[in-house]
Amino acid sequence: MKAVSVHEGELSVVDLPTPEPRPGQVLVAVTRSGICGSDLHARMHADASADVAAEVDYDRFMRRADHVVMGHEFTGTVAAYGPKCRRRWPVGTPVVALPVLQREGQVDMTGLSERAPGGYAEYVLAQEAMTFEVPSHADPDHVAMTEPLAVAHHAVNRSEIGRKEVALVVGCGPIGLAVILMLKAAGVRTVVASDYSAGRRALAERCGADVVVDPAVRSPWDAYKRPATHLTSAPDYFGQGIDAMRMLRRVRWVPWKRVMRLAERAGQTPRGPVVFECVGVPGIIEDLVTHAPIRSRIIVVGVCMEPDTFRPTMAVNKELDLRFVFCYQPHEFHETLEMIADGRVDPSPLHTGTVGLDGVAQAFDDLAGAEHHAKILIDPRR
Repeated sequence: MKAVSVHEGELSVVDLPTPEPRPGQVLVAVTRSGICGSDLHARMHADASADVAAEVDYDRFMRRADHVVMGHEFTGTVAAYGPKCRRRWPVGTPVVALPVLQREGQVDMTGLSERAPGGYAEYVLAQEAMTFEVPSHADPDHVAMTEPLAVAHHAVNRSEIGRKEVALVVGCGPIGLAVILMLKAAGVRTVVASDYSAGRRALAERCGADVVVDPAVRSPWDAYKRPATHLTSAPDYFGQGIDAMRMLRRVRWVPWKRVMRLAERAGQTPRGPVVFECVGVPGIIEDLVTHAPIRSRIIVVGVCMEPDTFRPTMAVNKELDLRFVFCYQPHEFHETLEMIADGRVDPSPLHTGTVGLDGVAQAFDDLAGAEHHAKILIDPRR
């Protein structure tokens, strides 16, 4: 089969044996495969990522010296089954799969390990238990984005955001745009998107952002109608508490503690927006901690490959929540597929180009420098 392999940062089209499915595995003929920001990072910084992965006992992440077929966002059709499969679907059935393989008790990340070649190829292996049938009417270009949208779906779930809360998405690259799509699918009424790039701001509007700002011109913190609960001043915060206590204790028989607990549950006590960090460069977390209103929730979705610092004392003083997210659960992956298939999520604004295998190297260069691109898909038979 034809595939694209990376070695020492260089991408090249190669001929490889078609992989043979092992027990419990499915051979998938790739229809589309997406180029992820993680692939751009791994191409040049694989060793740093591998070192971090090894610290959590995963020592099989790709390194620069390896020959790796990347691609963990893929869809295709069933081509063959390995032994001990249930053979759930006829050959030719469209499917999508989580990018993980299990062999002899070891788990590998498809497209990010030399032992699990990915979707930049005509064929890829998938675990039958982690594979899902795609409705026949679903567009392969849309289904290929199930994986990155599942990451965004998981981030929105982890944020525990309510529909009436304000969401602030910082960074409108592919993952930021995916977060905007999933926030709107979850019914969040006010989504503020911030990015320096005019092209990405235009894509954010297409994805449904209610307010889009250029942070060089206007602060995203001032770009929305700030609720009374969004406080930035410590004296205002404490003063509001004193005023509330004075009013509640004015009437002798008012159960003031119960009233305050109910107000907390109803979201009527001070709390800031839910902030999604989708940039992944040093300094962003500190900037958000500095500027976020009191009791904001900051969800870190962007992957920063370098050491970073922030001031814990500032986060403590504001009582901020800082949550980090990674990947998704299988049910979230399947829910994302369902949302794409039934039209609740339209990922078409993310799709900004399609190339064949011989165009992958140029696509990597384009994604690194062109502001109008979000997601370039690979059609291995193009």
